[in-house]
Parts: sequence; structure tokens; C-alpha cells
Amino acid sequence: MIKTKINKIVLVSLSFIFSSQVSLLHAEEAPFAIAIHGGAGAIQQSKMTPSLRKAYESKLNEAVSAGYQLLAQGKSSQQAIIAAIQIMEASPLFNAGKGAVYTFDGKHELDASIMNGKTLNAGAVSGVTTVKSPIALAEKIMEESVHVMLSGEGAEQFAKNKGLPLVDNSYFNTEHRYKALLKAKKKLIEKEQELKDFQAAHQSLPIQYKVGTVGAVALDKAGNLTAGTSTGGMTAKRFGRIGDAPIIGAGTYANNDSCAVSATGHGEYFIRYHVAADICARVQYQKIPLAKAADIVVNQVLVEAGGSGGVIAIDAKGNITMPFNSEGMYRASMSSIGPSFVGIFHHE
Repeated sequence: MIKTKINKIVLVSLSFIFSSQVSLLHAEEAPFAIAIHGGAGAIQQSKMTPSLRKAYESKLNEAVSAGYQLLAQGKSSQQAIIAAIQIMEASPLFNAGKGAVYTFDGKHELDASIMNGKTLNAGAVSGVTTVKSPIALAEKIMEESVHVMLSGEGAEQFAKNKGLPLVDNSYFNTEHRYKALLKAKKKLIEKEQELKDFQAAHQSLPIQYKVGTVGAVALDKAGNLTAGTSTGGMTAKRFGRIGDAPIIGAGTYANNDSCAVSATGHGEYFIRYHVAADICARVQYQKIPLAKAADIVVNQVLVEAGGSGGVIAIDAKGNITMPFNSEGMYRASMSSIGPSFVGIFHHE
């Protein structure tokens, strides 16, 4: 009788240990991944020198690795994308943060947004001029404000109240962006005089003056998705123009039931066609695979509308897709269930 009870206790103990090991194994096998972009459209392969390409690839690798390391440590997808985006914001290579383009008046106005796929909470900021890291402010708005989006002076006051680093607007100055402004203004003024219409003149600008963004999407070990986007906007923009980057559903969207998306390109089209949310809706409601849903929106819907750009997207299983319809898109990804990747042009 005693021996039988001991055997039962041993069997129960062994069963508990085995179950614990299996649970631990499943926890360790949970996929995690991150994808980032440094903008689409403002890239000409003919002007991409080996040294410039190396600089972009190095910074992309640094950013995606920083986010991936946090995921590997069990940190949240939100922490991962913030880390990755802030590295790109601090680089003059990208149109976000330090490398932001100039407005028509020769200043910098920055936008950003973030969305948490578990809670569907979101934060966005537009038109700030002194916030060093717009994505950090978007996160603060999401977590510590009763609002989703703040803009201009009010957003900067909120940033100051929360102790976020502030800088003079000249911090964002870069020579190559200033030269781009001068070229854009010359083209705009000439065309406006010819056409007598600012809107028509602006539409005549080459695509490289209308695009440029950074973003990240990630899946963490807990199965939560997050997306974030940050930008300096459009070269020579006027009248407080706001693009898709801070618009939830257009440039940024995340939902654990479908996917997380960060967009880059000619923002007006991404706003009109609600690009980021459209992709996730196709995944969630039509049960279309992520890659196909993103391809339809980027290479059919946007192309037919005349919109240029691309997206990075990730679903709850860790699948990643990064389609674009422009000449190139700076992009990179790292995954626990697939190979790492860094690329700029098609067929890479």
C-alpha cells in the first residue's frame, strides 16, 4: 500500500516535471522577429556608390540588431521598435530625426506614431520642431496622455513636461538636405510661375522630394505586435503639411489579430487609401496571407492610384514581408525562425 502511494507520488512528480519542461520548451520556441525600413522612393541605384551603400547597410544592420537583441532577451516588441527607430532617427542618412528634410521656409517639422497590437493603444505626434526623438514622444503620448495625437507647440510642451530631450531646430540641419531644399524650391518657383498653380507645380516635383521615413515592426516572445514610424516629412513642404507617418491606419497600424505595418512613400496616397490598416484588415477578415495582402495593396491598389512607396509588415506567426513599388527601399529584418536580411533594391 505504501509502495503504491510512493509510486503514484513519483509518477505525479515526473508528470509535473515533464509538463513543466514541455511548457518551457514551447515558451522557448515562441517566434520573435523584427523588420525595419529607412524609407522608399528617394533612392537612385545609379547614384548609389559602394561607400554610401556600405554606410546604409551598416546603419540598417545596427538598428535591426539592436531591436532583435532586446526581443531575444524577452523584452517587448514596443521596446524593440523604439530602440531600432531611435538609431535611425540619430543618423543623418535617413529622413527622420537628425536627417530630417527642410520645409519650404528652411526649418524642420517632424512627425511620428506608434501602435501596440495587444491593447490597440496608439500615440502620434505631428509638426514638432524641437523634440530630439519624435518616436519617444509618440510613445509617451500613447502611454501617458488621454489623447492619441498631439501637434506643434502643444506636443512640445507635453514633451517638456515629460522630461524628453529637446534641441534647437538647427540640430536637424544637414548639408545634403539643405541642397535638396534649394533644388526643390528652384523647381517649384519655376513651375509655379509657369503654371500659376502651386498644387500643379508641387505635383511636378520628382518623387525623391516627396518621400522618406523610418519605421519598425516587431513580434515579441509573448506574441505581441507593435509598429512605429518616424519622419521629417516632405522636402519643401508648406502650410504645416502632415503626411501618413503620424496617421494611425495610414502609415502605422498594429493588431495582434492580424499584423503590424509601417509604411513609407508618398504620404498623401497612403492616407487616402488607409494603407497600413487595409493590409491588416485583409489578413484578419479575408484570411489572406500577409505577403499577398501587402502585395495587393502596394503593387496593385497604390500603383493604380499613382502612389509610390512600400511597407514592412509582420504577422502573429513571425512572417515578414517588405514589398515596395519604387526603385528601392532601405530595409532589414531578423527572425528567430528565418535568415537575417539587409537590402535596398529589388531582387536582393
